[in-house]
Amino acid sequence: MKISIIGGGPGGLYTALLTKKARPDWTVEVFERNQADDTFGFGVVFSDETLDEFLSRDKQVFERIRGEFAYWDDVAVHFKGHEMRCAGNGFCGTSRHTLLRILQERCVELGVEMTFGAEIDAVNLKSQFADSDVIIAGDGVNSAIREQYKEAFQPSVVWKSNKFCWMGSTRPMGEFNYFFRETEHGHVVAHCYQYEKDHSTWVFEMDEATWAGHGFEDFDEEGSKRKLEKIFAEELQGHPLMLNRSNWRNFPRVFCENWYTDNIVILGDAKASAHFSIGSGTKLAMECAISLSDALLEYAETDVEAAFKAYDDARRTPCQITQHNADVSLAWFEHMDRSWDMEPYQFAMVVMCRAKSITYDNLIIRDPEFVRKADDEWYARHLRETGEDLTKTRPTPMFSQFKLRDMCLGNRVVMSPMAQYSAKPNGDLTDWHKVHYGGHATGGMGLIYTEMTCPSPDARITLGCPGLWTDQHESDWKEIVAFIHEHSDAKIALQLGHAGRKGSTQLGWEKMDYPIADEGSNWPLVSASPLPWVDGENQVPAELDRTGMDRIKAEFVQATERAARAGFDMIELHCAHGYLLASFLSPLTNSRTDDYGGSLENRMRYPLEVFEAMRAAWPAERPMAIRVSGTDWKEGGLSEDDLLHIAEVFSAAGCDLIDVSAGQTVSDQEPVYGRMFQTHLAEAVRNVPKIASMAVGAITEAAQVNTILHTRRADLVAVGRPHMWNPYFTHQAAAWYGAVNRRAWAKQYEAGAMQVFREAEKSRERLQDLQRKAAPGRHIASE
Repeated sequence: MKISIIGGGPGGLYTALLTKKARPDWTVEVFERNQADDTFGFGVVFSDETLDEFLSRDKQVFERIRGEFAYWDDVAVHFKGHEMRCAGNGFCGTSRHTLLRILQERCVELGVEMTFGAEIDAVNLKSQFADSDVIIAGDGVNSAIREQYKEAFQPSVVWKSNKFCWMGSTRPMGEFNYFFRETEHGHVVAHCYQYEKDHSTWVFEMDEATWAGHGFEDFDEEGSKRKLEKIFAEELQGHPLMLNRSNWRNFPRVFCENWYTDNIVILGDAKASAHFSIGSGTKLAMECAISLSDALLEYAETDVEAAFKAYDDARRTPCQITQHNADVSLAWFEHMDRSWDMEPYQFAMVVMCRAKSITYDNLIIRDPEFVRKADDEWYARHLRETGEDLTKTRPTPMFSQFKLRDMCLGNRVVMSPMAQYSAKPNGDLTDWHKVHYGGHATGGMGLIYTEMTCPSPDARITLGCPGLWTDQHESDWKEIVAFIHEHSDAKIALQLGHAGRKGSTQLGWEKMDYPIADEGSNWPLVSASPLPWVDGENQVPAELDRTGMDRIKAEFVQATERAARAGFDMIELHCAHGYLLASFLSPLTNSRTDDYGGSLENRMRYPLEVFEAMRAAWPAERPMAIRVSGTDWKEGGLSEDDLLHIAEVFSAAGCDLIDVSAGQTVSDQEPVYGRMFQTHLAEAVRNVPKIASMAVGAITEAAQVNTILHTRRADLVAVGRPHMWNPYFTHQAAAWYGAVNRRAWAKQYEAGAMQVFREAEKSRERLQDLQRKAAPGRHIASE
């Protein structure tokens, strides 16, 4: 078996040594374009857990490299003259040169054939390596092999907006430091860590406007060095910066849809790049090297393609998770100015939690004193803004009040609107709705939403959707609202919407989004434009004309008046998910050429007309919200700038809360899923126009709720599916955090509540005992 590796970075070298160690009889060769002692950049960083995980595969490498690492436990955030330290992180760094040297030496010992200064022509790759059974393309982020075989690998390369450069310094440091600086041209950050005795890595990052304002485009490396030494003179403490190909660049976000073609497989940065802000590029390459070597050893002698597939199966999901976390972290640094008005510890919390992989509870485990200080600051700020004093009870941000007009919520947890498909065919409510909403409202959330309710029969998604166009509908809803107000501390919001082109479909547990099976039960559809949800499957809607607009607006107004009489605390107009009003907003579904199409101002015109008419009919002391898709997850759809403008216009019209969801606008959307995957949209609304927002989407834990609130990503947090199987999500969280609020419990359940609080107290005491016993830097979340 002959394996040829193009690229002598950490991933390629580790694949070579692991494979050759296991199969000395195989020929394993590495070709590197640079010389053996060339290296670019300064240090690499790993978590201590990662080091144990992948370097333990070869004890000799592990033993040699262990003594070369600089270790630290603290992350220090320096912001506006304050230093905020968070312990318990457990990181280590080493010189990239040292890492490569040790891997090279081990490869030579094992018999790996190594050629340096080798320029490989990607065009002639197969002929040059005609006798190789496997060719591994590990030729870096600018991979020529990836480009040559791009039709097979299907790479996407997105150049991110911030400018950055790597330098070194002789300044020692015993922690990972983020130095944030405000300059006359904008905000700058230096990511810094020690990688060997008396040497540290400094990665400088800023947006393009700041970079241009400082004139860096006109400077060579020496000029940039002198400029940065001046900006960060205090942080450098008299030490100079050092250069090593320290050119300014933009980060390329690389990902390949396919990882192999014929006998060629791709590895490392050539396959997927991870932003340096989470220090995972080398980690990603070496973890992939382990899986690739394992797969080759198991399958390659009999079936090379099976080996490649096993490698893909083992690493694709972990790789995507790491890259997603890196993307989220990168995006925060691109918009770090949005957090610049924060107080010191809130800013530090954002820095620590920016990638969403670390939550409020993780930080409590790592460094409870850091969280205590952040909470102190949060409670003091909350007291100034609302008058609610939480300093003695310390219930966490999740259990603080929030007010919209005259509606005051006891906490920030919201049960999302979730379709039940359980109404009668005429839109009447059933016993299911009484049990569902009444029972869930006793679960402790501050606000509970109804599912999307429709102002007319032809506004429904399915025959199981509830209505609000008859006296019976109004009476049924009034009964549910009264029960919730009598037996819980929760407020209740009605979500009102029109299905548009997505209407007249089967129930959610049948064939979702397809027309009703009984053709005679379907009804005509309308939309902004005559575009079906799916060509050939769903009916073509009629383009809504002025008469239809007036009719539907009047139906929304009558439903709003009924909602007010029924006693709802808040009403929300559904302008998301491709339904009627959303179809006007999105350029993907609005192809009109009249005053209601074209520009965003025109596309907003009809949804705004409906909202303003509802606002006029809705009591002034009660709040109104809109739900909007912050992105369509499709090229050519709504942008972040569109979202922010929509929020500003509706806010000016009397909207009190922007409920920010995403997607479901077109059937061929391309969403990027992950934990809290839509939160960045609510964060933009909250921090740019500074309008109250609600986050929703894959939020499953109380720790995530507290993280979102603490870091000002939203004012309210909507939790959907977890409430389906656990109506007492909020009560359980209150018990865990010790946030006792008897008013939130139905009197009939108070005795059980006290037992829950006692059990939670025991759990907290056990966790605190584990913290006391844990060595510094040791992670104990799994215990």
